[in-house]
Amino acid sequence: MDATNRNTALASALVEELARAGVAHACVSPGSRSAPLARALWQEPAIRVWTHVDERSGGFFALGIAQQTGIPVVVLTTSGTAGANLHPAVAEASEARVPLIVITADRPPELRGRGAGQTIDQLKLYGSAVRWFSELGVAHADDAGLLHYRSTAVRAVAESRGRPPGPVHLNVALTEPLAPDPAPGEVTASNPLAREGRSGGKPLTAVPPAVSEPSDELIGAFAELVSDCRRGVILAGRQGDPELGGTVAALARACGYPILPEPTSQLRCGPHDRELVAAAYDLVFRDLPEALEPQLVIRVGDMVTSKPVRTWLGEHPGCRQVVIDPDGAWNEPTSTADLIARADPVALLSAFAAQLTPDVDRAWEESWLAASAAAEAAVDSFLDTLGDELFEPRVHRDLSALIPAGSTVFVASSMPVRDLETFLPSSDRELRFLANRGTNGIDGMVSSGLGAAATAAGRTYLVTGDLGLYHDMNGLLAIRRLGVEATVVVMNNGGGGIFDFLPIARHRDGYEELFGTPTGLDLAKVADLYEIAFTRVASYRELPGALARPGLVEIPLDRPRNVELHRALFAQASAAVRAVRA
Repeated sequence: MDATNRNTALASALVEELARAGVAHACVSPGSRSAPLARALWQEPAIRVWTHVDERSGGFFALGIAQQTGIPVVVLTTSGTAGANLHPAVAEASEARVPLIVITADRPPELRGRGAGQTIDQLKLYGSAVRWFSELGVAHADDAGLLHYRSTAVRAVAESRGRPPGPVHLNVALTEPLAPDPAPGEVTASNPLAREGRSGGKPLTAVPPAVSEPSDELIGAFAELVSDCRRGVILAGRQGDPELGGTVAALARACGYPILPEPTSQLRCGPHDRELVAAAYDLVFRDLPEALEPQLVIRVGDMVTSKPVRTWLGEHPGCRQVVIDPDGAWNEPTSTADLIARADPVALLSAFAAQLTPDVDRAWEESWLAASAAAEAAVDSFLDTLGDELFEPRVHRDLSALIPAGSTVFVASSMPVRDLETFLPSSDRELRFLANRGTNGIDGMVSSGLGAAATAAGRTYLVTGDLGLYHDMNGLLAIRRLGVEATVVVMNNGGGGIFDFLPIARHRDGYEELFGTPTGLDLAKVADLYEIAFTRVASYRELPGALARPGLVEIPLDRPRNVELHRALFAQASAAVRAVRA
């Protein structure tokens, strides 16, 4: 504890406990009111501080670190609208169940609502988006005050890692002086626990994570559904556990169910058993043959991005569904699930697979794998006809082969995440796929990807569109300023390409200004501004070389041509699937 004055003592006690509870990273933006907390974080040897000029970028950078590590990350801002700039990142963290600890410095109560500068109402600033809010109040550096700060820090970490995990908000009122000027007599605490915390660097209060072991009743209900449904599929959406692949594969073998994994499920690529992976499920569901309609869908992770899958489930409420959701949330947008299993998926699926003796329909799984293989062969055949032409699905198709094993791919919402889901083949290469798919927004993607890169063990690739880049262009400053290395791949189709696939595109009056919204930015100048290496890919043959090094990589694309090719490709893949079932 820093006993220089009251604020240094309180701030250092708070930060000590955050570190002892496991926090290892903090994103800090400049400000006067937050100075005691910023200095305390900077001086804590167990916490790496990443400074950000822009609070919005700082919040999303922290989100990326937390996605990559699974450990709560602190975000600190000064008072006023600085904290409001974190709201998009807080909303994403809430919906995506990412642990963040947001600390907003504040004026003391006597200055609030009285016209004092840089003062807004910060109480419960993020509403229901946070798991827990605490207004610490103006405290003294006595035994009660220091224990209050220490206890609050420990609880903040525990609440952010709870079920479901997510952001917490601490609002810290600080009075003058804010600089570390000596103030003899301000620190009056005498209790060693208040002044120094637990001995041995332990947190004030230990909060072991809750364990959600499956009950016999749950396993029985699960078994009854599987026994009644010989034709099932395992649908795997966004989740972060790299160990889940082997467990899901064992269940698939025991049930005779194909695995339909979104890349962000961490199940499509990797060294685990992928023999039953049907990677082209999105293409198959676009014109699903009756013979491939499942009776049961076992869902692991978030609901997949695929609109054809979502639409089919919505139109077939009779299809049985099991949703495995260990966080105790309600991850069920279809409103028709038979069972929500609130248990650890590894424990549940392992226990279930070990005792399962169903009547496995091998013809069912073989039919699904054949349909998926036919769709993928159709894709490859179609792409081969394009010669050297650049096409978004072609880039996504080749990603797993062109980037090194051990890489992280952070993909933007809108078109990139959809094309990745549809066209990325299964591979034994170990790759980690991350995305901001809680709220499905495109804002903050650059900063989140660079946050993931900051703590990645291997290379990191950010895959976005031109509008996604523009929404968080100032996040690129982290590459030079913080020494973060990444390859930022921009699919530049001159605007919001996803709208071209929606019904609104048929109504051309005002379409470009309202929905297309091309920016006309010269990305070479953007790279020059942020002092980043730049490559503009002119032809398909140049793609491998461009992806081999860090920097900003622009892939120029024609938006109308992209729609035309997508539709032709979808038609060819559907025809190939129908031919298999003929």
